Amino acid sequence: MVQIEVQTRNREELVDITGEVQKVVSESGVKEGICYLFVPHTTAGITINETWDPSVRRDIADTLRKVAPRDAPYHHTEGNADAHIKVTMTGCSAFVFVSGGKLVLGTWQGIYLAEFDGPRRRRVLIKVREI
Repeated sequence: MVQIEVQTRNREELVDITGEVQKVVSESGVKEGICYLFVPHTTAGITINETWDPSVRRDIADTLRKVAPRDAPYHHTEGNADAHIKVTMTGCSAFVFVSGGKLVLGTWQGIYLAEFDGPRRRRVLIKVREI
């Protein structure tokens, strides 16, 4: 297992980590397999989505804010209940197939760390296995 660290700069943001994940895959030597990703945080997650148009990231964040607004009357009183809810929607893990030593993603797809309670230093755990 390999761990990468991502420094986020805002309370909420989607950080493209596709390049770092591909580097881990390349260094693993696995040509045909699967890449598992796990974010061990309760207020940051992971998602796969479009990388070509940055407005997609903004639309995702804006919509999640509408679904789970920061100032709603939550029972969890630490001020980040909305972040926990947003991670439940995005998830904290993902997997991507590997073929020819490369991540198998769609033309416009990329892998994002989804920050909902930053800025913080976040970890992403990566395991690449042959299948």
